[in-house]
Amino acid sequence: MSAPPPASRAYGAVIVGAGIAGLMTALKLSPTRVAVICKTRLGSGSATDWAQGGIAAAMGADDSPRLHAIDTERAGAGISDERLVAILTRDAPARVEDLLALGADFDRTDSGELELGREAAHQRRRIVKAGGDATGHEILRTLVAAVRDEPAIDVIESTVVDDLIVANGRVAGVYAHGTDTGEPAAFFAPAVVMATGGIGRIYRYTTNPLVATGDGIAMAARAGATMADMEFVQFHPTALAIGEDPMPLVTEAVRGEGATLVNDLGERFMPAIDAAAELAPRDVVARAIFEQLQRGRSVGLDARGAIGDSFPERFPTVFGFCMKAGIDPRSQTIPVAPAAHYHMGGIAVDEWGRSSLPGLWACGEVSATGVHGANRLASNSLLEALVYGSRVADSIRSSPASPEAPSFDAAHDFVMNPAPDEAQAIRDLRNLMYADVGLVRNERGMRDALARIGDLEAAYPRAGNDLRNLLVVGRLITEAALARRESRGSHYRTDFPKADDTLAKRSFTHLNRVA
Repeated sequence: MSAPPPASRAYGAVIVGAGIAGLMTALKLSPTRVAVICKTRLGSGSATDWAQGGIAAAMGADDSPRLHAIDTERAGAGISDERLVAILTRDAPARVEDLLALGADFDRTDSGELELGREAAHQRRRIVKAGGDATGHEILRTLVAAVRDEPAIDVIESTVVDDLIVANGRVAGVYAHGTDTGEPAAFFAPAVVMATGGIGRIYRYTTNPLVATGDGIAMAARAGATMADMEFVQFHPTALAIGEDPMPLVTEAVRGEGATLVNDLGERFMPAIDAAAELAPRDVVARAIFEQLQRGRSVGLDARGAIGDSFPERFPTVFGFCMKAGIDPRSQTIPVAPAAHYHMGGIAVDEWGRSSLPGLWACGEVSATGVHGANRLASNSLLEALVYGSRVADSIRSSPASPEAPSFDAAHDFVMNPAPDEAQAIRDLRNLMYADVGLVRNERGMRDALARIGDLEAAYPRAGNDLRNLLVVGRLITEAALARRESRGSHYRTDFPKADDTLAKRSFTHLNRVA
């Protein structure tokens, strides 16, 4: 059920974010009384809703969790946590079954079996899909319906969480305010779960919703939580390059079904770069496209031969995006460019989603479990949110009772009306992050970015939440990228273009300090 933001209310758990990770956690916690707080209306503004690819799970007769784990670790470029990858791939089929039990309508073959697709860097067909390329929408629909039917879950809509409440060395709740009224609120709970999603808006080109401003990372960092792997940002190779912000996604599955990449001279360039060609890991394909663009070429995805007239039925979401832009993928190539898509870094958590701060858990893209390493395998993001959302709920239920939360006044310091020029400051930040801390990096560019971030921090000491949080995230990403003096996975430096075996390990970061 939905509820307005109260001045103060206590719960068994408070979940910040209403995408797949937050909603799965809430459902798994039932019948514990929980609050799910979302910036927008329930079911809107979530990256889950936009996810086209699907859920990776070893459901086929020729597949196994071990094969899935091998592919995940290969994509992770040597630093995935093997123990956690094993948990992810082992639990994957059960989490798909959870969604089926809730009524998710996944694509099936004529014989009634789940229809499994293939995507880049997977050695088997293991992608569970819905509506061809509308998997995220179907999952979100399913979870929203289940949450609305669960009386133990209060959904607090149109409410922005400003900061964590920390008392006696543990997280005890969150401060928030209504987006329309500015009414302050405090939500108290022995367990707070960050499920706020990604950081895409910090880059000029992104496939993420514009509400993906890294809020959970910034709040946890300000409270002193440990971050991990912040330098690893995945750029999706094939965002639809039609001038929109955010950029519509052209799902990996289009290449999985045989579409090829060509430049405006008609040259197919991927086979010369990687033996897997268009199905190489995302960082390889994204940098190859970026290099073509840097040379002044444009790049198109050619699905005419591989998919052709069946495009509307097989990929209706992408087809709709293309046709709206005046592009018919049955007879034309689809213009594409790399865009920030997924952040492998975030709040450092253990196998149960516990952060370094007592009372704070995290799951989904905001967390850094160690599963994805330096580069996430396609369609492991929805899966990770399901698996670790469920594990967070198990952990909270089994945690010992914590001391009663202290009493706090709901009033707190926040900026309801940001300065008019903050919008330009955000544009400047997004441009410099894409240019200097994006697909291709070097020390000079990143130091220039840090200096500019410092200038913006000084110029806006009382920034609104979007700019305030984006500046924290920008600093964390840039400092971690400077510290990793090698190239690995999604992190590529022209001044250190090779991987260094001595650095084949995860990185851990605190605000203003990299370890």
